[in-house]
Amino acid sequence: MAKASADIRGAAHLPEQPGQAFRSLRRVAFEVEHQHPVTAVMTAPVVTIGADEFLFHAIATMRRLDIRHLPAVDGAGALVGVLRLKDALFETDHRLMEEIDALAGDGGLAGLGAVKAGLGTIAGRLLADGIPVPEIQALLTEVNNDVIRRVTGLVLEDMAASGPGAPPVEFSVIVMGSGGRGENFIHPDQDNGLILADYPDGAHDSVDGWFMEFADRLTLALDRAGFPLCKGHVMATNPVWRKTVSQWKAQVNIWVATRSAATLGFCDILFDFRSVWGRAALARELRRHVLHTVADNPSFLRDLAAESETAGVALGFFDRFILVRDDQPHKGTLNLKQSAALPLIEAVRIIALREGVEALSTLGRMDALAEAGYLDRDEHDYLVGAYHHLCWLILRHQVAAARDGQEVSYYVAPERLTRREKDILVDGLRAIRRFRERVRAELTGDIF
Repeated sequence: MAKASADIRGAAHLPEQPGQAFRSLRRVAFEVEHQHPVTAVMTAPVVTIGADEFLFHAIATMRRLDIRHLPAVDGAGALVGVLRLKDALFETDHRLMEEIDALAGDGGLAGLGAVKAGLGTIAGRLLADGIPVPEIQALLTEVNNDVIRRVTGLVLEDMAASGPGAPPVEFSVIVMGSGGRGENFIHPDQDNGLILADYPDGAHDSVDGWFMEFADRLTLALDRAGFPLCKGHVMATNPVWRKTVSQWKAQVNIWVATRSAATLGFCDILFDFRSVWGRAALARELRRHVLHTVADNPSFLRDLAAESETAGVALGFFDRFILVRDDQPHKGTLNLKQSAALPLIEAVRIIALREGVEALSTLGRMDALAEAGYLDRDEHDYLVGAYHHLCWLILRHQVAAARDGQEVSYYVAPERLTRREKDILVDGLRAIRRFRERVRAELTGDIF
């Protein structure tokens, strides 16, 4: 799939309107004295795109804002080029233009909800075109995160206009889980939190009161836009997930020292976090603290690995599939998330933490571990292949369920798989099981 970049920072706040560029040019030519500075006529702030973004999303953004050019920047914010809408459209499969326009939305919650609702159709079209599933997941994640950014902007505008006013301190909205790893499927729920800049203790009541109100409005607005409320309350409304950066660091220290089942579960949720709005430096500061704290604590990693053993691989004696029990919902099916993908994701995360790997995606972490020599060529190949196959099976199942109006889930009936698909799945689950056994042996000394 063609890529062109669109890290659309602050898209919800951009002032660019239809005809604005022409009006600015007209003012330069006819209305402004030649001695006036550029700032008198320029459009600001400038919409930019990141150099690694999908062309798909860049086109949607330009069409939504009715602009024809986007400066492309690198990770440091330096200009590396300019994307022209005309050139982007020329490179794009015209069969996708209807779906691309759906990503533009109308800016309100209803329009953003329509964007979310259309992701199943877009994913199905890309899957049918043979786009690798991790690339589709990356696109779904970026669209979802862009919706979160735009909803955040709407909530902030509403609070500024309705009484609470502007934020009392800088902050970052973070997403966790698959959203943080860039591995969304079609219908993720909310896993979000807030990192606040530090402020004086005496201001706690007023500052936290503002962010309590903001968190309530944000999570309800996201629910209306198509992100269901998290049943486990992993949301900014929960004070566990809403703290200053110093409070976050102290909480991580407590979790790592305590190592109860609950705190290990919290760590498992948090460690894939990513900033999607606001002051990203706060998230980077917390990320550095997490990596430093965890890498120097082998006993914590051992306990985290032991806790992750509860998510076993769905492969039993004689390599027969372990299916959901008859007394459970979805009986007779394979849970490809809980009993296949998660065991790999968690084991890779644990070793990545130990090795100080900063990558967040599962594939990125495996690549980094291979580059560092931890994974040899064959083991890396098996695990990457297993991950690709699992994600392909899950997304194909979810696309079909969404198309047919059925529940979108991770439960797949084995009889719906071809013999070849089953053989590849068994090989992949074997590789995951071997890797987990290796991780357990390294961290615990237990080889059985």
